[in-house]
Amino acid sequence: MTTRVHAFGDDALGEHDGVEIAALIRRGELSAAEVAKAARERAARVNPALNAIVCEPESPIVSADREALLFGVPTYVKDNTDLAGLPTQHGSAAFRAHPAKAHGPYAKQFLASGMTVLGKTTLPEFGLNATTEFVGAPPTRNPWDTEFSSGASSGGSAALVAAGVVPIAHGNDGGGSIRIPAACCGLIGLKPTRGRHLDGPQAKSMPINLVSEGVLTRTVRDTATYFAAAERFWRNPALPPVGLVEGPARRKLRIGVLSEPITGAPLDPQIRTVLDDTVKLLEGFGHEVRPIDYPIGPGFADDFATYWSMLAYLLGRTGKLSLDRSFDPAHLDPFTQGLADRFRGSMLRSPAVLYRLARTRHAYAAAFRDVELVLSPVLASPTPRLGYLSPDQPFDEVFDRLLAYVTYTPLANVTGAPALSFPLGVSAQGLPIGMLFSAAHGDERTLLELAYTLEAARPPRRIQDAPAG
Repeated sequence: MTTRVHAFGDDALGEHDGVEIAALIRRGELSAAEVAKAARERAARVNPALNAIVCEPESPIVSADREALLFGVPTYVKDNTDLAGLPTQHGSAAFRAHPAKAHGPYAKQFLASGMTVLGKTTLPEFGLNATTEFVGAPPTRNPWDTEFSSGASSGGSAALVAAGVVPIAHGNDGGGSIRIPAACCGLIGLKPTRGRHLDGPQAKSMPINLVSEGVLTRTVRDTATYFAAAERFWRNPALPPVGLVEGPARRKLRIGVLSEPITGAPLDPQIRTVLDDTVKLLEGFGHEVRPIDYPIGPGFADDFATYWSMLAYLLGRTGKLSLDRSFDPAHLDPFTQGLADRFRGSMLRSPAVLYRLARTRHAYAAAFRDVELVLSPVLASPTPRLGYLSPDQPFDEVFDRLLAYVTYTPLANVTGAPALSFPLGVSAQGLPIGMLFSAAHGDERTLLELAYTLEAARPPRRIQDAPAG
């Protein structure tokens, strides 16, 4: 029996998105304190079922800038980002985190949007898995059906936004970690161009920076407004500005389609049906849509898997210095340890792997000489049940499942390109299915303009329109 959980109700939050809440506060029809109280009450009602919140400050972290675009909108921050006074545990039991002494660089940019932070959200250990599950602790559950995964690594944030606790929450993306939970939970998830927003310390320490910071939302305008707010705080001069994107563009686009997984794994028929339907939808808008070849060779998947494993290996070797002296690699979960062990067997290949991965950016950029966007699924199969990707399952089994499941998203992380997940279908189990739109470096504007068009034609399903429980 499906167990659907949501927090929507007749309170200060109502069914508003973040932009509307900020407008109501500016007009004096609501107060930031009133909205924060409603969100905390919603969290108290549904978090016992979802397990999406790690910790909460004694008092919300409130912005002093009443002119900020999203002033007073309640939100949560993923627990791999430093907020002063709260520990940053990274989803791991391998160390004991102490309260951060100051906000991290990206947290300052996030807070400059004016939002009120109510706490921190769950992620799998160091964001290395595609499901927010743990060893010896309850998983984070999908509000559309609590027997299923909420995705990862920003799974806690996605669960809270989808369930209506808050309209927008922080996520970051190192292999699909915004787009995957957005697809699983029926949200809009835009991974920015590398360098679009300020980096956290983990991204700066990577040989190739995979991580981009962003948000998960229920409406396109919330995502667009957040990007504009973040840009007011800091803008990378090496990238074209995004500005405030307020609606669709009229221009017709050339859109390439990648259908088959680069890993050679089969594409689930349910996903293929949604992909084919999306192609027809885009053609109906007047866009030119045609199949294209991958801009990189099939060896990319193995190279990415090696780099992914290398990150787990380095984590085990440097955790005492980079995290806390209490760090004990023996307490990493079995999946993280399995990744590290896998790298030991391929360590000698790493210089060539890094060289090839670094060059993918150029091949990716060349592909956009002939198209403005690329369409693909977000994932090769529908959202799995909890346990299917659990870190306490045999490593080789989980690893192979992940390679078959997460096949489309890593390319944007390695190349640093922007990519957006939009919900455009429903699985046989009643869970959302997301489609992925990728753009040239720096072209978030085109992604947002198309997302407005999709939203008008195919509004995302509303969880509150179906019975809960």
